[in-house]
Amino acid sequence: MLAENIDLDRALVYMGSRGRDASALMPLVSECAEILAQTAVPRYYYRLLPLCRSDAGIELSGTGLVLTGSSIAEHLEGCDRCIILAATLSEAADKLIRSYEAYDMAKAFVTDCIASSAIEDVCDEAEAEIRSRLPDKFFTWRYSPGYGDLPLSLQGKFLSVLEAPKRIGLNVTESCMLVPAKSVTAVIGVSDGPIERSKRGCLGCVAYENCSFRKGGYHCGS
Repeated sequence: MLAENIDLDRALVYMGSRGRDASALMPLVSECAEILAQTAVPRYYYRLLPLCRSDAGIELSGTGLVLTGSSIAEHLEGCDRCIILAATLSEAADKLIRSYEAYDMAKAFVTDCIASSAIEDVCDEAEAEIRSRLPDKFFTWRYSPGYGDLPLSLQGKFLSVLEAPKRIGLNVTESCMLVPAKSVTAVIGVSDGPIERSKRGCLGCVAYENCSFRKGGYHCGS
């Protein structure tokens, strides 16, 4: 079951309804959040892997997974290892949203936005566990396939390395979309020394200028 403290403020950002518009929505938001928390079965799995740089890109040693593109190379600069992470709210969350779509589009929309926030909460929980297990290390923010020029087509290999279909029930379609939909994959760089601030939070993100979350008061990393 999801934690009771789903970040509803973040969900409101997804809805575009922070501020004065939020109060009228809160009864519906609270109802949908409670039902989602009772329905979803959040899971995550991650691996810590050494990095090997070559002309082909950044290889996660022993896996055959090569992270390509200049954006991930810049993001992992100074890191000799990385965490690859997959997280999902489960097919039950997707089914709940689809059920609402059949008769109540308002509930479907609100629940979809809450689920988008909730999967980030699951990733935050995973990252907190990682940091507790590696207390003397430094970390970049989460960087997902499809950001910058890191290809979305890496999703299949990414999930294979994590054995995500077996471990957490997470799969990928031929068009590289994650199933269940309310799921996330990400790379987190790990370093023995401090990481510059732009790689730990919003300043290094390709969406910085137009990010609705930053404008709504949210920031990734520290």
